[in-house]
Amino acid sequence: MKLLSRARLAFSLLVSSVILASTALPVESSETELLVLTPDNFETTVSEGVWFVEHFSPYCGHCRNFAPTWKQLVEQTEKKADPGIHLAQVNCAIDGDLCRKNKVDGYPQMNLYKNGKYVETFKKARSLEILTEYLDAHAEPRAPPAPTTTAAPEPTAEPAPAVREKKPDVNPSGTVLKLNEANFRTYVDKGGILVKFFAPWCGHCKKLAPIWEQLAGEMQHTLEVAEVNCEDHGALCRLEGVSGYPMLFYYGGKEAKTEYTGARKLEPLKAFADKVSGPGVQELKYGELEARVAENSVLYLLLYAPSDRAIFNQVVDASHVLFGSPPLYTSSSSAFYDHYNIKAGTVAIVALKDHDPNVPAAVYEIPKPVSTADDRQELVDWLLRNRLPTALELDSDNFQDVMNAPHKPLVVLVATASRDLKQTAKEVGELARKWRDARGRAPVVFAWMDADKWGKWLKSMYGIKAGGLPRAVVANHTSLVYWDTDQFGETISLTSASVFSAVNGAMKGTIPYKHSENTIERLARYLNDKLVSVETYVVSNPWHTALWGFVLLIALFLGIKRLLSDTEDSREGGYLRKGGRLD
Repeated sequence: MKLLSRARLAFSLLVSSVILASTALPVESSETELLVLTPDNFETTVSEGVWFVEHFSPYCGHCRNFAPTWKQLVEQTEKKADPGIHLAQVNCAIDGDLCRKNKVDGYPQMNLYKNGKYVETFKKARSLEILTEYLDAHAEPRAPPAPTTTAAPEPTAEPAPAVREKKPDVNPSGTVLKLNEANFRTYVDKGGILVKFFAPWCGHCKKLAPIWEQLAGEMQHTLEVAEVNCEDHGALCRLEGVSGYPMLFYYGGKEAKTEYTGARKLEPLKAFADKVSGPGVQELKYGELEARVAENSVLYLLLYAPSDRAIFNQVVDASHVLFGSPPLYTSSSSAFYDHYNIKAGTVAIVALKDHDPNVPAAVYEIPKPVSTADDRQELVDWLLRNRLPTALELDSDNFQDVMNAPHKPLVVLVATASRDLKQTAKEVGELARKWRDARGRAPVVFAWMDADKWGKWLKSMYGIKAGGLPRAVVANHTSLVYWDTDQFGETISLTSASVFSAVNGAMKGTIPYKHSENTIERLARYLNDKLVSVETYVVSNPWHTALWGFVLLIALFLGIKRLLSDTEDSREGGYLRKGGRLD
């Protein structure tokens, strides 16, 4: 099987990506015994004494897991006659401004305040025992400690081992976790884990190894960072759809998995890790709209009424396929309904792209409720279909996200010289806006590319040469085909008439396409696909394979036996077939 795996990898030309929706639901945070602060009372509340404040989001998996520990910590502290420290929470999904003001950059984050002044952020493991020691060390009781006789019952309220079993510290040592068949499902089903699949002999894997170790250190107590050696655990790697080395997957829980296809340097890897481990949903106020749109090339805004809490949870659940990119903001403000001319009371998601806060790229009105699996899948498909900017520069960092996007868009790709990048970007952006405003039906992404930097690739894939730039093609990278003429038979030019004609012709199949591969490459891909199909069948149906193999051996044996029994010695020597006898 190892030889078969290497043969498959040698022919492999495509990278597979599987994104499934997570089933985790937010938990309610309105426990009566927990004090939740708001912008109206935060400063006055913490102005006197020592306060330990948890900043959380009900949509954060780490927060949900930590909730029982926090509740027990509160109960334990309140039982003391004079604890010398107070505990409270801030819900960042509701009061995002307050959390940003308090420099909250991840959830849950616990800050210590004394007489209204920030002291420090709690950085240790979030077990009940360690938290208790921390509170005792910073508490300032106003009276002497209570006599030991009154404190005797307290240990019964501290089942520390049970809490630690429910919520172990995430990545406590800041090192890479080694996974195998025995422990793989245990870790990935819990979610919050980034896994590297590698082979020791792979050059790219060797280059990534020290960066992966650094990433594990950066994500200590925040995100599990792991790896699987596919030389030692080939069956596991095949089961997870590993088709090349290294491949990186983020697992958000049971059946929630997405491939990381960005750059393999520490900064972009950490940025991705921060996104998937950070808040999934944030509240947006109308006055913040332009600032958030300026920060994000794409964002989603969910508009809903406060009474639509069930559908709100369903949308948040479906949005987990995005893994934080693009971000999802929420609001029930009537100002947004007026701004986008949406009927009040409608539950809708607005897709804002290309830093334009005024004209939505798309609007999806959600039925009440999202009652069937088809409704949910339609919502998931819409979210994935609109997650890319209308126009962008194509490079190695975003290539997979664009060219192998799940919704399989057509890509209007314009190759241009380095000196003309700005002008071409402006022209391509204008074409993209016209297509958006025309509400074109086909999923299309407009991109430009530096032909001086990527000249060899552009020539081999699309026949684009250095002369005659800028040059445009319409590419379908999923099928590795492209179009370089419009429906009038003319070479595509950077005009809306020519580009839109080519896109519509490609979508309808009214103009001929060209292959991005030569004949040998297409044959290699065909053989690779067949080899993958055979291997998948063998791995998935071992008993069927054994049965077919047995039947084939019997048939071969009977055929040989029939052939040998069908001959006899001739009088001249040698063999004579029965059919050749005269009698």
